[in-house]
Amino acid sequence: MAEIDDSAPASSSVSEGRVAEMEFDKEKMRRTKPGLKRYALTFSVLLSFLLGLPFLFRSVEIYRSPVPFREIEELSAAVVSSPLHFPCKFRAVFFGFEGLNSAAEEVSILIQSQMRRSTETDALPGGACSFGFTVSVTLYSGSECYHSGSMPDWKCESLSELIRNEELGNYDDESFDDQLQLIFDNGDSQRNLQNVYTVIAVRRENEEKIKSVIGKYRHGWTIGNFSVNGAVKKVAETFVKVFVNGWKEESLIGAEFMPVGADGKIVFSFSLLNANPNDWTYDWDFQDIDDNILMPVTKGLNSLADIKIESQVLYHTPKSSFSRWDNKLGSYVYTKEDLPFFVNSNEWHLDTSVEAGGRSKILHFVVYVPSAMECPLQFRLPNGEISSANGFISPMWGGVVVWNPPNCLPARSRSRQKISPEDTRKLSEVFLAQIRKLFGLNSPLHFGDPSDSLKMLTVERGFAQWELDVLSRQHTYFNIRQAVTTLGSLSRLVQSLPRMIIKDEIGEQVKYSLEAAKLALSNASIGLHDSAAVHSRYARSFAEDAFYHPSMMSVSYFSFEHCFAVYSPFFLPVSLHVLLAAFKELKRLKQEKNKYKAWKAKEL
Repeated sequence: MAEIDDSAPASSSVSEGRVAEMEFDKEKMRRTKPGLKRYALTFSVLLSFLLGLPFLFRSVEIYRSPVPFREIEELSAAVVSSPLHFPCKFRAVFFGFEGLNSAAEEVSILIQSQMRRSTETDALPGGACSFGFTVSVTLYSGSECYHSGSMPDWKCESLSELIRNEELGNYDDESFDDQLQLIFDNGDSQRNLQNVYTVIAVRRENEEKIKSVIGKYRHGWTIGNFSVNGAVKKVAETFVKVFVNGWKEESLIGAEFMPVGADGKIVFSFSLLNANPNDWTYDWDFQDIDDNILMPVTKGLNSLADIKIESQVLYHTPKSSFSRWDNKLGSYVYTKEDLPFFVNSNEWHLDTSVEAGGRSKILHFVVYVPSAMECPLQFRLPNGEISSANGFISPMWGGVVVWNPPNCLPARSRSRQKISPEDTRKLSEVFLAQIRKLFGLNSPLHFGDPSDSLKMLTVERGFAQWELDVLSRQHTYFNIRQAVTTLGSLSRLVQSLPRMIIKDEIGEQVKYSLEAAKLALSNASIGLHDSAAVHSRYARSFAEDAFYHPSMMSVSYFSFEHCFAVYSPFFLPVSLHVLLAAFKELKRLKQEKNKYKAWKAKEL
């Protein structure tokens, strides 16, 4: 039986395997599907880094409360484009002018044109009455009254009887002013009219000169033998000079230097300084000054500022300047050149206020009691005369009054003496005059002209109602302008520093400031002076609080580039290696898949 030879087929399969092995390229093919373990491990590390990025950004995130930038820009543009002017109402009453029975409208037009001519020569500052003057005229002729516009609620008969009694001498200026207030106030209160300024012109042929008086309220009167044109000119001049401009001189303190703190608070600090207690030691009844003088003043200025009062008595407080003996006057004198060196800041420890805080303003009022070696001490004015007040003021700081003890004789005993009530009253009057000067108003001693034809009645509380209106208008204008300036600076600062921390408290203060400023402008547009002043004070206070908030001065206002420079040394090297490894693994996986696909195609 023949044997079967299997060597031929075996050699054939071996040769086929060798051929297949020769055709398989390890560099370009692979028989198994590439695994994902290395890929998953590499990308799990990358994913952990990516998941940590939100936590990193959260750790360096800066919280910024929304700030109404657009509203701030709109308010700033509105204030800058049109200076704030208040609508004011004026009323003129003419008595004794015959032939004006039906010319009330014409007289009103004449007064308005005269007022406009007066204001054209001197542009109205911000905070004054607007140019659209509204003047109502009442003409009393015989027993009839003729009015321009609507009928007033006050009675002409009452006013006519009052003027006749004044002519007969039944009323002096003070009582006549009070009676006028009763007549006009009752009529105006019924119609809810605010801030109506009235001037009464009375023609009397037997008057040799013109007499003009400005009352304590919102009215005045002028009496004399003048023509209609003269009366119109006098009435318009009083409206503009007194009720619009506040009877101010160019050299007086402006609204920009009104001594009110940024937080709307003022501290009146009164100090009695005994230069040398070895000569004498004086005390004072400050409670009497506070009750009779200062309390009415603080109530009158309540709409402008929150006023606190404090007092102290200091010893061993000599002045810095030297005084000189004047044989002609028989006293030691100090002059205007000595004033900058009068206050001794090294010995006068005045800044010890417990009421002042934050940005409150302190006004110092000092009573200086000289030593026996320089008593009596008088202030000689530049014209060579002796000052009746024997004191001076320093804007934005306060005032000083020199009080000389009686007879300038040293006390025999070391017991404490008290300033007499009469001298205390005189000191109170000087304090009141200094407060008025510091607020930009004339001193009561300087009202009127040399001929005594123009005078203003003094007020116990220190300020007439029309003066408070002037201060309220100017203070409202200044506060709103300061608030808008501060908010604009805050807006630009916040927008220039994207990583500045803006807390919710700052955002609320900005919001409150804007609301208060808008309320102030709204009240000013309808002539509510006191309310406008109060809201403008709040607007400025909130704006200052927001701008000077402690968090606004933080040291973390670095840019994003600074943040990247700080964190990159920690994370950038590792992150680069992880990214490169992930990229290489992705590239390797793609290549291995292509090798597997090439082998599968070869098999097919």
